[in-house]
Order: sequence, then C-alpha cells, then structure tokens
Amino acid sequence: MKGWYPQVHFGKERQKHYPRFVLDLKQKERMAIPRQVMPEQDPTIRRYNFQEVALGFTWELALQEAERCLQCEHPRCVQGCPVGVPIPEFILALREGDIERAVSVMKTKNSLPAVCGRVCPQELQCEALCVRGKKGQPVAIGRLERFIGDFELTHRTCPLKKKADTGRRVAVIGSGPAGLTCAIDVAKEGHRVVIFEALHLPGGVLVYGIPEFRLPKEVVRSEIQYAAECLEIEIRTNHVIGKTLTVDDLLGEYDAVFIGTGAGLPIFLEIPGTNLIGVMSANEFLTRVNLMKGYLFPDYDTPVKVGKKVCVIGAGNVAMDAARCAVRLQYLRAKREGWKEPGRVSIIYRRSREEIPARAEEVHHAEEEGVVFELLTAPVEILGGPDQRVRALKCVRMELGEPDSSGRRRPVPIEGSEFEIEADMVIFALGTSPNPMVFNEAPGLERTKHGTVVMKDPEKCRTTLPRVWAGGDIVTGAATVVSAMGAGKRAAADINRFLTAKEQNW
Repeated sequence: MKGWYPQVHFGKERQKHYPRFVLDLKQKERMAIPRQVMPEQDPTIRRYNFQEVALGFTWELALQEAERCLQCEHPRCVQGCPVGVPIPEFILALREGDIERAVSVMKTKNSLPAVCGRVCPQELQCEALCVRGKKGQPVAIGRLERFIGDFELTHRTCPLKKKADTGRRVAVIGSGPAGLTCAIDVAKEGHRVVIFEALHLPGGVLVYGIPEFRLPKEVVRSEIQYAAECLEIEIRTNHVIGKTLTVDDLLGEYDAVFIGTGAGLPIFLEIPGTNLIGVMSANEFLTRVNLMKGYLFPDYDTPVKVGKKVCVIGAGNVAMDAARCAVRLQYLRAKREGWKEPGRVSIIYRRSREEIPARAEEVHHAEEEGVVFELLTAPVEILGGPDQRVRALKCVRMELGEPDSSGRRRPVPIEGSEFEIEADMVIFALGTSPNPMVFNEAPGLERTKHGTVVMKDPEKCRTTLPRVWAGGDIVTGAATVVSAMGAGKRAAADINRFLTAKEQNW
C-alpha cells in the first residue's frame, strides 16, 4: 500500500528523522504561534465531487502546529480522549522530527489514527481540555493525529504484532469501530479472532454511514486489510447474526463473543405522510450513496435519484452528511441534465442554532456548500400529490421554553404558525436504535426498553449472558466513533483477562 494516498506528501524515500521548521522556542513564543489552517477544497468546486474536503496538513503546517503544544506536566487533553492516546508524547516526537516514534506512541492506544483524525469530535474531547484553549485556540490535536495516521498509511512503519497462539477463539459480531478495535486488541494477545459482518464489506458505519468526502473508503479498507493481515484476523461478510447464525451458535464454537453491531435501525417521526414516495431514512440514503456508490452512477448501477427540493429532518452529524450528499447529487444531476438552478437542500430543526448537535465544522461546511437551515421549525405532516409522491412538508414555527430533562430548552409550537416548504424528497435523520435481530436465540441476553444491551458490568463491557461482551452504539445508542473504540478496548482488555484465567467469575 506504500504511497497510495495522493494528498500526503512525505517524499519518495522515507527517513527516520525529518527537518524541523521551528526550533527551541520559549513558551511565550509558542503562545504567539496561531493555530494552523488546514487546506480545503473550495466550496464551489467540491459541490460537484465526493472527494475529501479537508486536504490534510503539509509537513510545514504539521510541525508549526506541533510547536504550539506546551507539553503540560499534567496534560488534561489525555483525559478527554476516550482511548487514552498519549497526546503530548506523540506531538513531541513529531516536533523533534521523529515521526516513526510519533506513530509508535500513537498506536499504543489507537490502532486507527487515520480514521479518528478525520471523524472524531476532538473539539468536544481532547481539544476541549487543551490548556491553549483558555487563551486562544487549542492545539489541533485531531489534525496532527490525521497527519500521523496518513504517514503510517503511506509507509507502514509500525506493524501490528501478534503474540504466540493461545488456542483460544473469539467471535466479534460487527466490523465497525467497536468491533474492529476489540478484534485488534484481542488478536494482539495471540487469540484467534473471527469477525462476522452482515454487509458485503467490512467497516460498519465507517463505510455505510460516513461520506467519502469526510472519510475516504480507501482509508478504511487499507486499515482493516492491514490489521487483518498482521494479526491473522478472519473476516466473514454476509453473516447476519440472529439469522445466518445466532449468538447461541457462536457460544458453542468460541470461547468469547463480542457484540458490536451498532445502532442501524432508523427512527421516524409519527406524522402523516411517512409512507409517501420520496421519504426515506438517512441510513438508507447514506448506505446507497456510500456503500453502494450511488453517486458514481452510471459507472455503478445503483442510482440515487435526488430531487430539486430536499428536506432533511434533524441537525446531527448524520443529518449534515445526508444534506451534503444531497447537495452534491443535485449539482451533479443539474450538470448532467442541464438544470438552470441546482436545487435546494434544507435542514429542518426544531431548536435554535445554539442547540445544533452536529460538529461546528460540519455545520460550517454545509452552509458553505449551500445547505439552508430552517431553525425553530418542526414538521407536522408530509404532503403528497395524486401520484403519492412527496410535494411539500407542512411545518410549524417553534419557540424555546423551559429546559427539559436533557438540559436544553424545550421547543414549544407557536399557535397559528403553520406553513409549507416545497419538497420532493424528505430524509429523516433523527437517530437510530439497535437492530433487534442479534437478540434472536440469545437466551439470557437482556435488552433495555430502548433496544440497547443491558450491561451487567459496564466498565468491563460484560452483558447479562456469560462469555458475551458488548460495546459501542448497541450499548449507548448512537454515539461517536471514538467512544465506540473506547468500549471495544475495554471489552478486549476484559476478554484477555478472562481467557488467560485471570478473571473468570462472571
């Protein structure tokens, strides 16, 4: 895989040490360095393609940003990382020009840095606790993580190592971030790991849910293939656990089972018109675009027909992904079919801008690309024409009342404020819940009223069924990639203790 990634320029020949661009600075001088801006595709260009928006740091930018780190004696940034990456250590190694050591330090805790550097909400985690953020902007930890990850993708200087075979066998259900992390950490200890994936490609939400322009699928494919080859992990696709096989079947063949099937069951509003033609979930829309390459029609025979007036209900990261995909499909269709105008994509959200749950960067990118935000607006009915196709979305204006149980001010309808938004496609992006199929023929595996797995011991990720662990969205509901990875690491640590007879009491 050496050299496959075109946007990272590390030179043709790998060296152990690279030149530094800023040397021996005093703290006052470090404080004066501004946060480096990552190059991006221009919005007027990227609306016509699905190529990555953020282009990554150059060597100069990465080393300038690394110089901003104050190397705190008690680094709070590490506390904000769900997988506990030694952040100051990898940044110091980078700053000293020893990128191979930076990779090695990073991968003691995070086996997928090129993925996390792109999709993790660092601004709410490690960067939120960075001391630099008290007086200015925090160190761009996530962008440096991506830089390190991309170097490793290109040069593979830090191979994953597997201990001697223990003869123990572990089944991992699901190949998303939780399952992959658990599988890697378990396989490192010498246990034989088999991953069972329901879809035809491994990666879970990393391949079906996150668009190419945020996370190139070649990054995911390369990371999974490399880990599988280094650690002799077997991946069996097209295996739906609960249908093809059951948890009970796996317990008869394996010493331990980890469930990381995520939360792929979409949630719809109970309003009239959800059965009209042109209504779909963000899960279906993104799967058709991302996994089935619908945006490459006619090269791929899986078209996704996006109309001229699209409404996306919700304002989380998934809603932003769906809206930004819709924008690109509109522009491509407009160019192909000669539309005078490319169309309109609207985000429908019942709260104000301050309550938007999506990453600020994703909201900013969506606005740059032309997405319209209809805030303090709630849908009450999807209207159809005689052909049973969507023609409009009936909405009501909202105002914020008293805080609800989540601490956010509760939206209240304004009487008499109903209005219609023209639409020929409505996409629901209101969250997801776990698919109940995995619970089939799994006696003893309890689930909550929300469909998530009941945990007997949350810290160890143990379920109510002996020898079965679980982590990620199937436990927490829809959350972040890195939080799922953190659960996978905790589960793997406990599985390893269990399989070496250090802690077998359930």
